[in-house]
Amino acid sequence: MTGSGAKSAVEWLASVAPDPDACRWEWERNPLGVALLPAGRLWDVLILPGELGYPTLDVLTRVMDRPGPVLADFGDARMGFFVPSGTAGRWLGTGVRGAGRGTWIVVPHPHPGRAAGAVRWLIPPDGSGTLTDPTVLELAMHEAAAQLARNGTRE
Repeated sequence: MTGSGAKSAVEWLASVAPDPDACRWEWERNPLGVALLPAGRLWDVLILPGELGYPTLDVLTRVMDRPGPVLADFGDARMGFFVPSGTAGRWLGTGVRGAGRGTWIVVPHPHPGRAAGAVRWLIPPDGSGTLTDPTVLELAMHEAAAQLARNGTRE
């Protein structure tokens, strides 16, 4: 990501914060390099277990130029896919949690060179507002689950 891309990603993410200046301050000065941002304004987050999330991300990156932003938590137990606002309230899926209006997400600084604590970007935002289409994400999840079942790694 270029310097201007990182700046626009910072601005895009910070724009949802109740106080964008405080959000930028947290990213710059907090030793963990994270800020707490409200979901449901520009984006929701669908949270998948890592064992399904990684194969889903593999499918997504094969079928589209660039998925929307994707977070992983420490230890890769969960992955968060950024989708359009309102998706979490309509999502029905076993084992998938939705974070929409009224929920908060721990978000690291979008620049890949920044140290992060408990979460990190697998695909950082580029500042353009690109999100993953929930229909494409659902199809990718089905394909990933089928691959897991074929490989005998699904419980």
